[in-house]
Amino acid sequence: MRLGLCCIFRDQPIRFRNSTATAITRMKRSDALAKLSRLCLDNADALLASLQFCATHDIGCFRVNSQVLPLKTHPQCGYSMADLPDGEAIIRRFRKCKAFARKHGLRTSFHPDQFVVLNSLRPEVVDGSIREIEYQAMVAEWIGADVINVHGGGAFGDKRKSLADFARNLDRLSSRARMRITVENDDKLFTPADLLPVCRATGIPLVYDVHHHRCNPDDLSVEEATEQAIATWDREPMFHISSPLAGWKGPRPERHHDFIDVRDFPKCWRSQNITVEVEAKAKELAVLRLKKQLRNRPLRLRTP
Repeated sequence: MRLGLCCIFRDQPIRFRNSTATAITRMKRSDALAKLSRLCLDNADALLASLQFCATHDIGCFRVNSQVLPLKTHPQCGYSMADLPDGEAIIRRFRKCKAFARKHGLRTSFHPDQFVVLNSLRPEVVDGSIREIEYQAMVAEWIGADVINVHGGGAFGDKRKSLADFARNLDRLSSRARMRITVENDDKLFTPADLLPVCRATGIPLVYDVHHHRCNPDDLSVEEATEQAIATWDREPMFHISSPLAGWKGPRPERHHDFIDVRDFPKCWRSQNITVEVEAKAKELAVLRLKKQLRNRPLRLRTP
């Protein structure tokens, strides 16, 4: 079992850079592209530094920030790599990340932002979602990432139709995106039981989020959902773990804590060959603490 760190660091001096569309649109196009090019180069270096940290601290997976190429698909500020003064150098630097990850047995992944909704009732939202996934698939190919994880989208008053729309729009993805796309159960709408039939019918894996499942339960137990989710994968399965900010009896248990309460970690995961991405606000500190706890303490699973 490997643990995964998500996107950014709390204490380490590793930072990914971004810009706002407002700032970029105020610049001459040539100056804007030069700035975006520098940001992309810096982010490639930051990704390599992130992977080096993970390798040094035996963290097996790193989730890459969706804006690693800032504003890449923005309607006004977007660009192709050929537009950037350092386009070829940027690609080379990201490919160095792939070589490093392979050498050290690290896994990388993407998790597009919430505006990616493949089953939206608005065609322009679906089109934009596909552009965003395709951009991340391009970078995923450079760095060797094998997961681009999305949510099921909206229910729009009809879960069955909405999931059918989701499945149908998967066919619009390129092969490099389609081979990496996964879907995750969420904390309000789609449970594992809702998504597993879609996964089986389309061949896309389920990223099982146990925190979301506890917030939005179905008839499946954690053990059953774990087993059925694993069966959807043709490679190492990926799961998510987090703990509620104010405890399971507190308000809004969907909010994430800084750290993971080890009692929330499913006992049935301990013996599995899986990746568990740690979704906690303390970032690298939370991953390292959980890693130590799993190594040194027996688990007593707490039922929310």
